[in-house]
Amino acid sequence: MISIDKFTIIVENTPLISIDFLIQDENTNYLLGRRTNAPAKGYWFTLGGRILKDETIRDAIARLSKKEFNLVVSEDMLKFHGVYEHFYDDSFVDDKITTHYVVLVYIFKLDSPLTLPKNEHDEYSYFSKQEILKNNYVHQHVKDYFN
Repeated sequence: MISIDKFTIIVENTPLISIDFLIQDENTNYLLGRRTNAPAKGYWFTLGGRILKDETIRDAIARLSKKEFNLVVSEDMLKFHGVYEHFYDDSFVDDKITTHYVVLVYIFKLDSPLTLPKNEHDEYSYFSKQEILKNNYVHQHVKDYFN
């Protein structure tokens, strides 16, 4: 794995490519987690993460789904939702370094309960589209997925 010093240089100078999962239950509600780290600390956000160097999108989907919600998902189980950009005034490496993400968003229709880790989110909840759009604690980047 890359050292934090090298990763800081990357975050300072390049966009990161990531995947976000819009996890939808049988009632058309969406799973969000309250973030425990920057950027977007304290906000309700989708689950996901960055694609690693030399990792295919297919492999990233499998790794991130296992890490984020304990279920290995394949690309054919997802529906592509779109490409988005996220800009933040801070980063998890330093609150004075901005972060720029290019995000590939996928919808995953859930058919069974999940076992959710507590390492990057301290709480999880399902929200309707209307609740997402009205809630001040759901991050704007998540709201953008529904506009």
